[in-house]
Amino acid sequence: MYQTSTHDAYSATCDDSRMPFIGLIVAIAAAGVAAMGWLARPLPVDPRRREALTEAVAAVDRELAANLELMTMFDQTRQAVVLENGEFARHRETIEREAKPIAGAVTTLYARIPDAEAAMERRGPANSLRDEDRQLIEAWEGDAREAQRTLRRSLEARPATGWPALTARLRSRSPRR
Repeated sequence: MYQTSTHDAYSATCDDSRMPFIGLIVAIAAAGVAAMGWLARPLPVDPRRREALTEAVAAVDRELAANLELMTMFDQTRQAVVLENGEFARHRETIEREAKPIAGAVTTLYARIPDAEAAMERRGPANSLRDEDRQLIEAWEGDAREAQRTLRRSLEARPATGWPALTARLRSRSPRR
C-alpha cells in the first residue's frame, strides 16, 4: 500500500511513447482556437457604406417626423392629409442592405400609407371618424414612432464580432455566394 522505496515514488507511470501524439493534438487544437479567434474579430466598417446609411436614416427620419406632424394636423382639423414617401423610396435600397432588421418594418409602414390616407378621407357627419379608421390611423402613428426609434438605434449598432463575424468572413470567401 505504501511505497517501499524512493525509487518507486519517482518512477514514470505513463507510457512515454504517447507523449508526441498528445502534444500534436494539443498543438492542432491551439491552432484551431487561434484561427477561430482571428476570424471572429470585429468586422471592419466601410466608411462609405456607413455614411450612406447615416444619410438614409436621417432622410427617412425627417420624412417620418414630417408625416407625424401632418398626422397631428389631421388630429386637430380632421382634414385629410397626404403623407410623404419620397425619401424612403430614394433610400430604400440602402436601408434594406445596411439595416436589414428594421427594413421590413419600415417597408411595411410605408406600404400602409394608402390605407391611413383612405381612413382619413372617410369622414362621417361633423368630420367624425369610425372606430376602425381611428384605430388604423393611430396604429400607423404608433408604428411610425417606433420605426423612427429603431432607425436611430440602427446607427448605434456595433460591427459584428464572434460567431456572426466568423460566419460572415467564411461566407464572403465562398464561391457559392
